Amino acid sequence: MAGGAFAVTVGLGAALGVWASGDGSPAGSAHRASDAPPAAAPSSSARPGPTRSHPLSQAPRTIPAVRSHTPAHGPGWRPVKGGRVVVNNASLADEGKLIASELGLTYAGQKNDVRSGDVRLALNKGAGGNPESYTMTVRDGRVTISGPADAGVFYGTRTLKQEVHGGGTAPEGVVNDMPAKPRRGFMLDIARKPFTAGWIEDRIRELGDLKFNELGLHFSDDQGFRIQSDTHPEIVSRDHLSKAQVKQIVDLAASRHITVVPEIDSPGHLGAVIAAHPDLQLRNAQGVATRGAIDISKPRSARIVDDLLDEYASLFPGSQWHLGGDEYQALTVRDPEASYPQLAAAAKKAYGSGGTVADLATGWLNDRAATVREHGRTPRAWNDGFFRNTSVRPAQDIVVAYWTGKEIGARRPAEYLSAGRKVLNYNDEFLYYVLGQPHTFVYPTGQRIYEQWTPRVLRGTEAVPARYDAQILGGSFAVWCDFANSQTQDQVAAGIRMPLRATAQKLWDPGKPAMSWAEFKSLANKLG
Repeated sequence: MAGGAFAVTVGLGAALGVWASGDGSPAGSAHRASDAPPAAAPSSSARPGPTRSHPLSQAPRTIPAVRSHTPAHGPGWRPVKGGRVVVNNASLADEGKLIASELGLTYAGQKNDVRSGDVRLALNKGAGGNPESYTMTVRDGRVTISGPADAGVFYGTRTLKQEVHGGGTAPEGVVNDMPAKPRRGFMLDIARKPFTAGWIEDRIRELGDLKFNELGLHFSDDQGFRIQSDTHPEIVSRDHLSKAQVKQIVDLAASRHITVVPEIDSPGHLGAVIAAHPDLQLRNAQGVATRGAIDISKPRSARIVDDLLDEYASLFPGSQWHLGGDEYQALTVRDPEASYPQLAAAAKKAYGSGGTVADLATGWLNDRAATVREHGRTPRAWNDGFFRNTSVRPAQDIVVAYWTGKEIGARRPAEYLSAGRKVLNYNDEFLYYVLGQPHTFVYPTGQRIYEQWTPRVLRGTEAVPARYDAQILGGSFAVWCDFANSQTQDQVAAGIRMPLRATAQKLWDPGKPAMSWAEFKSLANKLG
């Protein structure tokens, strides 16, 4: 047991081997010299070092759990009056100011001197590795959090915050940590139920502390269109968010390294748009209106949706965009071509005599993907927006948001994965919190997610083969407001509290958790 310490590693594997170095920072890190004590260092009494008089430290207790901790003998670190947060790069100012305010410390900016009690945030841009990874070293009465990018350093500050809030002290030793999945999301349906900007901002703060990095906003549906529009103000519902409010939400999310992913669902779920443009409503051969469905044989249908996609691209600057694509009612009937002859005619005109309504819908999805791609966005769509046996294939870069296996002609997840597609897990068996519990939905529990779900469990309770794991980018817990008045927004916040924490744990580390559910729930209550 050289040096009075031995290593304990929890499930992280060889990926973090490059992080081993004398000061707990990445090997060859640029800031190592600044961690060395200066010539006029504080006395050893002011800066206690590791000693066998202290017991060997225990791993931090955080949500999500850290994936590797090397314990050491020493008192650990706790915030003291007059303590500083310092950074080695100005880009870490936001992270530094936030953790300083949360722990009652002083943000001192860029400093090279070393003081007892410091929290130092450092970028190691040349170190490579996962940009969301970080190393946190607690030694000699100081904390150093380092990583190859701002996001990883931010997650290190979330670990430190939880350590202090949960037990008062950050334990001595070295944490090496990184997420298993790059997409860790929460999706909110604000179209059916308007949520206040303040409530959404509170969820962003909660999500940031749990190391989520996406917030999906489904803001257009049959029941409402909930964000101010300058190109089509006629479609906007009375109760909506202004663009100024959305910008504030997006900016707050960015400060927590959360990307806001907008969704304007089409060609179904467009009832709020159609209400202002009834001539665009899809009607069957008997002239009966099809609820929520826009007539994709009409060029104006594409123009109005593209107007909106173009307009909101500047409001939502993140790299991701959700196109919807689900539940287009023209494709839920026995014979779409007979029921909707205008769609059948448009399909044949566009794709030849063999063109089908499914081809036309796939072409619609590809065209909308092209619109957002021009703004540098990566598109995603619900799995029931992808159809079998079409001559038109969905663009390969459209990520599959897999939520259900109950649609007509349902395809198992492996069909998408074996075709090389990337997939996000929105499994409605575990991750769908549907207000009013319609159909067969029941409110998901954190315990069931914690004990039974992993990102590979895409449909029902069955995991796909491990060989597909790298294609599963992550997942998202989702709130859908089918019966909007069945819960208040405060009840929603309380209802999703433990499911969100369980989802965060399993997206960060899908392995069997070290803690029992009872222990995990107790920790969550302690951390707040």
